[in-house]
Amino acid sequence: MPLPASTADRKLLHTRTVKCEGYERADGLWDVDGWMTDVKTYSFPNRDRGEVPVGEPLHGMGFRITYDDRMTIVDALAVTEFAPFRICGDITPKFKELIGMRMVPGFTRAVKEKFGGVNGCTHLVEMLGTIATTAFQTIASKRFERINAAKRKETTIRPPLLDTCHSWDTNGPIVQREFPQFYSGANKEETKANS
Repeated sequence: MPLPASTADRKLLHTRTVKCEGYERADGLWDVDGWMTDVKTYSFPNRDRGEVPVGEPLHGMGFRITYDDRMTIVDALAVTEFAPFRICGDITPKFKELIGMRMVPGFTRAVKEKFGGVNGCTHLVEMLGTIATTAFQTIASKRFERINAAKRKETTIRPPLLDTCHSWDTNGPIVQREFPQFYSGANKEETKANS
């Protein structure tokens, strides 16, 4: 369901677009390419760029994050094509320090600790949360595809996605259907009997 029409007259001033694409690589690794663009609907002066004309990005920056099956980052490339200041792109090499970090719970906090404030770029740091989510979505569907329904019902290893959102609530119908051995809802005994 889309957002309803606004009840007030309004004028568009700013558009931020974030696009992330997940790739399965031929070498067994995975890539996420992420790009963030900020565009204004008006021109404005800028000391480093002279003027930022209508439609030209104020910010245009991105990442390519390469990771393995354990969600460990094995390569990181950050780029800045558009920024309000000439020196903004000077920080991008620092993001190579992502190598070795795992995109698992706590990743966003660790990124903010390592690259927050003057140690990074606010916009690139913000993107890393979306990139990590995209990385998980990219690899999860392939993992899920590889594990057929029978094997899912036999596994004794608790899937990390359980209790991460409303749908994967261990008291809910999706877990009851897909991973009945981890279901903890009201019909637990009935689920065991039907598995």
